Formats: sequence, structure tokens, C-alpha cells
Amino acid sequence: MSSITLPTALLSLPPATRALTGALFILSSLLFVLRLSLDPKDIKGIFGASGDNTLVFPWLVLLPGNVVWYPWTLVTAAFVETNLIEFLISLFTLPLAGRYLERVWGQVEFLKFVGVTVLASNIIAVVVNVLESIVLGDKALFMYGMSYHGLMGLQVGFLVAFTQLIPEHQVQVFGGLAKVRVKSLPMLYVTVSNVACLIGYQSPYILIQFGWLASWFYLRFIKLNEGGEFRGDRSETFAFSSWFPPFAQKYVARVSLFVFNLAIRFKILKPWTDIESGSAGGFSGTPGGARAEAERRRAMALKALDQRMATSSSKPSSAAGPSSQTPSPRMATVASMAGQPVASSSGEEIELQEGDKGKGKEKE
Repeated sequence: MSSITLPTALLSLPPATRALTGALFILSSLLFVLRLSLDPKDIKGIFGASGDNTLVFPWLVLLPGNVVWYPWTLVTAAFVETNLIEFLISLFTLPLAGRYLERVWGQVEFLKFVGVTVLASNIIAVVVNVLESIVLGDKALFMYGMSYHGLMGLQVGFLVAFTQLIPEHQVQVFGGLAKVRVKSLPMLYVTVSNVACLIGYQSPYILIQFGWLASWFYLRFIKLNEGGEFRGDRSETFAFSSWFPPFAQKYVARVSLFVFNLAIRFKILKPWTDIESGSAGGFSGTPGGARAEAERRRAMALKALDQRMATSSSKPSSAAGPSSQTPSPRMATVASMAGQPVASSSGEEIELQEGDKGKGKEKE
């Protein structure tokens, strides 16, 4: 019986996932080797009671006060795990989630998602630390006393992506004791982050919150979908308010709509309706949006019409008059563009419509 080794498992992964997993293994191992040369007593004497020996390597982990000199750590620090448990969790989740998403999205889109989520969450963390050092007046702690590292931000980003793709899929947790829907997992992870930050573990757990926001924003407004025909996800099931309990959703929706309109005013985002007027760069809807819904209905109607034509052609025709002829798919398409019904060979009418024109604006 052949055994599966780590190199064999890596080779079975898609290229981008394999490269990211290799980076995680190499950079985390490098930190482990470098830490063997450090004396814990010396570290405590230099950096205080915390004794965080990762602070000795600002070129490997993200240190807010030194990011100007080591800007690459905004990306590479995500692939540096500082303890064995976090390393094993990341070594399991990265190949598992990456393999699925890379095959669904493709290599380029998957790498874009990883890059945006990691980079944005780390930049936000640095900005927050700078503000904390100014407001609280503790530069030593917030600029040079804590480091950011690990895949926590990207892990919650993977959960957000799964929420978009397979929201109702159920997974077993705690050894099968409970089943949780995929769309509930991101907020459970964010709750862990909130608790950890409240008890004093801002680094690195706050990256979970930033990774959640960055990945949702990218998938909601920026990511190209389905052959690059449209950007973002306009479905209400992926709105920002959907992450919150039902009793709070309407209040969150009002606040998020205000922020969305504010972003439009300052030209950070473009209105959803821009794509309808044909302007480049606008954000179109998802398959749940009005335009995509109309395309789905048109495709279903054309398929039904083709099936009727195939059935009719197999039966002997009793009349040759023009009134008994079945319209061609081209005629059906033209009629559907005009919003007119199409007569079938049996005298029935197949109504091909655009999307519900009376439907109100979708929520942000």
C-alpha cells in the first residue's frame, strides 16, 4: 500500500494553492528555526513582559512601526504562523479551501482574492495601530510592541467566499456533535475575534474582523464573475445586513445604504444603475439581479420552445398554413427582446419577458 507524503499531497493541489501552501510551510519553518537561536530571558528584557520573540524579526512578521522599511510583510506575514496549533490549522484549511476556490474561480481570480484579502486586512491593522498609538499615546505598544501574522484574515475570507457559493451547505463541527450552515461560520469566527480582542489579544485576532470586511467588499463590489461579464454580487442574500441577526438587519441595512450612497458621492463606488446605462466599470447584478434574471427566463423559454419544436417535427404535420408553423429560436429571441408573446405550434403562447420591471431597487 502506497503512503501519501507531504510532497505528494502538495503536487496534487492546483498550482496557486500549491504555491501558497509551500510559502506557508517555508516561512513558518524559517521562523521556527530562527527562534531557536533566541534566549527567552533576553527577549523579555528587550520587549517587556509579553516576551513576543517574533518582534525580533520585523522583516518576517508585520510590525506596524517598521512596515515602511519592510513593506513586503504586508503580504508575507500572513504565511508565518508562530505556534504549532495555528500552523497545523492553516496547513489543513489553506489546501482544502484553496483547492475548491481555485477550481471554481480559476487561478488568476483566486490569487486576486487572496492578495486583496491579505493585503487589505494587514493595511487596516496597521492604520488602526497608528490611530491607537496617537489617541492612547502608547507608541511603544501599538507601533513596536505587537506583530501581525498568520492566515486568520484569509481563513475568514474563505468562509465568506463559501457563504457566497454554497450558503446552505451544512458542515459538522465538534466531531459531529452539531451541524452548522456555511453562511453562519464567518460570524462565529468574527465572534471569536471580538472576544479575544476584548480580553486583550488584539494581535493577531483582530485580523479576522478585517479579513471578513475586506473579502466581503471585494466579492460584493469588485470581483469579476462568470466570464468577466459583470462585477460584484447584488443579491440581497449577500448584502451586508445579512450577516447580522434578523432583529438588527433593518437597522444595519439603513446604515449600510447611507454608507453606500456616501461612497458613491465621493466616487469610491459607482451606482448599481451605471451598468444599465452602459457606462464602463459599473457594478452589474449577480444571477439574482434583474438583468441576469431576465437572461435566465429567456434561456429557459428558448429551451422550452426548442423542445416543442423537436416534438412537433417528429409528428406528421396536418396543416401547412403559415398559422401552424412553429417560430424559430431567432424569432423567439427577437420577440423576447420586444417583450411579446410567441405562439407555439399548439396555439399556446410562451411569454418571454425581461426582468420584473416593476421591481424596486435592490438593497445595497
